Amino acid sequence: MNIREIEIVVLDQKEELEKMKTQEFCHRPQEDLINMNSNLAQIVIGVRRSGKSTLCFNALQKAGVSYAYVNFDDEKLASLTLDDMDTVLDVLYRVFGDFSHLFLDEIQNIEGWHLFANRMLRKRIHLIITGSNSKLLSGELASHLTGRHHQIELFPFSFADYCAYNRIATNPLTTKNRGLLAGAFDRYTKQGGFPELLVEPDAKSYIDSLLHSIITQDIQKRFNIRYTDTLLMLVNHLLNQAPALIVKDTLQKIFGFKSHHTVGNYLSYLKQTYLISTISKYSGKSRQRTRNELYYPIDVAFMNNRQDAFSGENLGWRLETIVYLELRRRAKSVSQDIYYYDEGTSQADFIVCDGNRSLEVYQVTYSMEKEKTRKREIKGAVAGAKGTNCRKVFILTDHETETIEDDGYTIEVLPVWEWLLRQ
Repeated sequence: MNIREIEIVVLDQKEELEKMKTQEFCHRPQEDLINMNSNLAQIVIGVRRSGKSTLCFNALQKAGVSYAYVNFDDEKLASLTLDDMDTVLDVLYRVFGDFSHLFLDEIQNIEGWHLFANRMLRKRIHLIITGSNSKLLSGELASHLTGRHHQIELFPFSFADYCAYNRIATNPLTTKNRGLLAGAFDRYTKQGGFPELLVEPDAKSYIDSLLHSIITQDIQKRFNIRYTDTLLMLVNHLLNQAPALIVKDTLQKIFGFKSHHTVGNYLSYLKQTYLISTISKYSGKSRQRTRNELYYPIDVAFMNNRQDAFSGENLGWRLETIVYLELRRRAKSVSQDIYYYDEGTSQADFIVCDGNRSLEVYQVTYSMEKEKTRKREIKGAVAGAKGTNCRKVFILTDHETETIEDDGYTIEVLPVWEWLLRQ
């Protein structure tokens, strides 16, 4: 591309940026994790359309710093290479004037981007970077920006974000507010947390388009996938079954993959692009953890707002997925780990650990009104607590609240929405 072509794109993007300054956006807690004064590159990664750009924009506006911006996820910039980056930098100075901070959106689209980033850091320019591919970013960060980056992982809206966006009061928990919050949570469990879905009337078209972009832009092009139809069928199968155990033998037979290696590669691509997230079995044996992974979608919108969705009405699975994603948000900020517990006859959905010390045990179920379900969930919670030597035990449901004493353990039962708002 020549300098004039690049300048036109950057000017168009600046115009969009100026329009954003007239709008009001939901502020999210992760904004405070971006350190504008740091000499380390501030890197925000996560699934497409989870709000990474808006998060960085809010943080930059709040800091009041001078910055330039370019979004590489623009089809007009698709032919750019590392050799073009000096021209891009020239254009940015022409369009934005002098700046102290440089906001590079979806930078992973430029092969060798880390070399340019390193040069900017040496020039003492503060970098704010976003990307939608965890392996690509993490791999290059580890080998080329070691010690010179701070990584922030962003998921779609949490329930607290959803309430903030919709201006729903989360405190105090009066009778009125509890009813409003329970109603909002019902909508959240069906709608999901992608920010644009809150204003998009055609949810299925939106999610289908997002899924298509992830598969074609983030997987097919970057990993040279030949059989995209097979990949799409695999994705739909996994999202219809989620949450579920990954069994490579079964997947290999269903989709006719030649080897476990191919299945493993495809699953890796889905994790790297944040379509799915996995959790290991609680065990002291590394082999057990790597062989018995459960997977979850990165947002419940993928469970029902798709053309080939079949699992969307199972509210128990949806609640479990929402709890898992919230635990991941919380665990990431304090470097904790999440596992599931399975002793054969009893299972606990989640064990939160700090190193080899278990902190919390969670069971998730839509309701414990049926005696059979009640006994199963209590048995699993107590088994998880005993098996991991943990005293803090929860059962999260759609609407029930109580305290249960069983086998020397105190189990707190409360609605998922109420737990989600506890910080």
